[in-house]
Amino acid sequence: MERYRNSGGDSGVSSFEIGADYITVKFSGTTRIYRYSYRKAGQNHVETMKRLARNGSGLNSYINRYVKNLYD
Repeated sequence: MERYRNSGGDSGVSSFEIGADYITVKFSGTTRIYRYSYRKAGQNHVETMKRLARNGSGLNSYINRYVKNLYD
């Protein structure tokens, strides 16, 4: 997994991994890894999450607002 840059300094996301049709996210303080896929979260959400992860900003807020419970 790739370490999340956390540009804002206050994210709950610690790392992520990007696949063709999914993104996996690990949050600080837990060993659990959450997988968000096209199938469950939808292509638009997953692609937005990939962009936010690469940019290192906004991923935690986006997850909490739009896809919190849409993991596989």
